[in-house]
Amino acid sequence: MYQLYTQQQAVIDLGWEFNGPLLVMLLMIIMAVPIWVVLGLGSIAILLTTEVLPLSLFGEALFDGIDAFALIAVPLFILTGDVLVRTGLSEKLLDVADATVGGLRSGFGTATILGCGFFACISGSDAADAAAIGRMTIDRMVKEGYPKPYACALVASGACTGILIPPSIAYIIIGLVLGISSSTLFLAAMIPGVLILLSIMLTNIVLNRIHNYERNELGFSFKRWITAVIRGRHALLVVVIILGGIYSGVFTPTEAAAVAVVTSIIIGFWKKTLQLSDFPKMLASSAKVNGAIVPIIAMSLPLAQTLAILEVPQAFVQVMTSFTDDPVILTLIIIGILMVAGCVMETTPNIVILSPILLPLAQEIGFDDIHFCIVMVTSLGVGFITPPLGLNLFVVSGLTGTSVIHIAGRAVPYVLAMLSVVILLAFVPELSLWALN
Repeated sequence: MYQLYTQQQAVIDLGWEFNGPLLVMLLMIIMAVPIWVVLGLGSIAILLTTEVLPLSLFGEALFDGIDAFALIAVPLFILTGDVLVRTGLSEKLLDVADATVGGLRSGFGTATILGCGFFACISGSDAADAAAIGRMTIDRMVKEGYPKPYACALVASGACTGILIPPSIAYIIIGLVLGISSSTLFLAAMIPGVLILLSIMLTNIVLNRIHNYERNELGFSFKRWITAVIRGRHALLVVVIILGGIYSGVFTPTEAAAVAVVTSIIIGFWKKTLQLSDFPKMLASSAKVNGAIVPIIAMSLPLAQTLAILEVPQAFVQVMTSFTDDPVILTLIIIGILMVAGCVMETTPNIVILSPILLPLAQEIGFDDIHFCIVMVTSLGVGFITPPLGLNLFVVSGLTGTSVIHIAGRAVPYVLAMLSVVILLAFVPELSLWALN
């Protein structure tokens, strides 16, 4: 994505010319100024004060930043998720999940997590995952015996898989920023995504054992499972098309998203659960998400070019390694930075701002580029439920009216479980790279 200028590097002391605009950008972020505005104004300010690149670069780079075929997949995955919700196919996926693990003592809670995983394979978005699954499950979990704050924390945690289980919008974006194939990242993310999902499930099972929230005595029924699979075959077909098409090499992620949209719309019309009158709202929903992502990506390119010319990533590496050269400590610092960032900003701005800066440090301590991408996205996912500012906590709080503080307290065990997986992924790169060798 970043075809940076190859002119002679400007030697400039990063004084007020750089730090002044940077401070103003941080203040704007604190004041909740839209991140694309922050990036745009920050880029212009740094170009004007440092004069390392012509200001005309800004206008040219805006179009270069969004001229990418892979970006088409973003609104298509969001639209697919909307179609599934409106046609009721998402509920069929939840029924399959419930029939699969519903026989456990923590049955419906664990089924909710698995349902989040199913929906993540389609929507590619944690916020969409939390909103869709939360509407269907939280009230029912309360009836099953779960305290409402705990039910909210469970959904918020399960929804983190939206950016962790392929296909994921986050992997599409980071692939664009760092010049890595999203199909390759999807393959690398398969095992990490499943490990995160299993860690959330196991945590729920353990907490149920301790607190006895749910007392499901139905047990597993093969007949019930077969029935759920048959009834949910159309929803499962969409999942198979997306994952099967991508992993088999038949489709690119963008093509898989397009086929999934068409397939889900055809199913909706055939089952008469989708009407032409539904399209304006679905298209508007997809446009809103895409409208929030595309300007951020566009504005990020001139900023990235300026930072590269100023050698900011290299300066960051020098600063960090001057404190310590221990790879273990530096790895933990990277994870900590990403978790904090995940608390306060959405995935896209975190990726476009932090990945070009953190990648050189990761390379310095021996990270493969793909391995770094996996660790970055999973760390951001943990940040989304890290108290007290995790974004998913606010999504489910808005859905239910439950206090964020109460939800945050119940989310702590899930944060610890997911963090343990992130640390495992960071220090065992084979879990991400096994299929690429």
